[in-house]
Amino acid sequence: MSPELISPRSPRVTAARRLARRNFRGKDRLFLAEGPQAVREAVAHGTDTLTELFTTLDAAERHADIIGAARAAGVRVHLAADEVVDDISTTVTPQGLVGVCRFVDTPFAAVLAARPRLVAVLAHVRDPGNAGTVLRCADAAGADAVVLTDASVDLYNPKAVRASVGSLFHLPVAVGVPVEDAVAGLRDAGVRILAADGAGDDDLDAELDRGTMGGPTAWVFGNEAWGLPEETRALADAVVRVPIHGKAESLNLATAAAVCLYASARAQRASGGCRSVTES
Repeated sequence: MSPELISPRSPRVTAARRLARRNFRGKDRLFLAEGPQAVREAVAHGTDTLTELFTTLDAAERHADIIGAARAAGVRVHLAADEVVDDISTTVTPQGLVGVCRFVDTPFAAVLAARPRLVAVLAHVRDPGNAGTVLRCADAAGADAVVLTDASVDLYNPKAVRASVGSLFHLPVAVGVPVEDAVAGLRDAGVRILAADGAGDDDLDAELDRGTMGGPTAWVFGNEAWGLPEETRALADAVVRVPIHGKAESLNLATAAAVCLYASARAQRASGGCRSVTES
């Protein structure tokens, strides 16, 4: 078997490669999903999410199940030379599979209409790796949605997509929402707003001990370097810090987000919480 695409200059390769740039992603409403996990989840997402798949011969053999599922879903699969897939890929060590996907974000109004009980709001997150990792944490903790405000990084940045490890396709994500609108909309939907900040007046352990975290909750996370600005902190019902019991100076954003989201998930699943104990 020989690859059908052998030139990095072919029109299809050129069109895919340009999706590494935000302006082209926005214009085409397409983005790249790289690696077997992301591509597998894109296929499973359905609704024609995956439009094209570029694969090396070696990757096609190693991931025959993914290739078969893509073809069964009507996705056009391109067998390409290694250098062609490498040229499309944005990673240092490409894994031989690169998918072209349609945007999958959800309107904020639809997030609110679903009456969410646990939401992560990325208010000023600029690092795409952190954004994708927080999305993954939210997915793992059973959050109902993630909101990226208009001050945060592009959801479809290749680094953010990779860091989400497929979670991008698992839960609703709203993008481009002003933080004031996000907070107001969630509060009107009956969601308590907690801002996560290392200088917060409230302690996460104390919140748990008081039994105040069992209801619908949105966690607002800020910038990696300087946290949340005062005007954003002022929007919250409480500003909560994760207690540092050891000698560490602080926690990074993704770690703090994981702690906060899992604390809410545990409280909501406890007796009296807003989720059933038996709910998955």
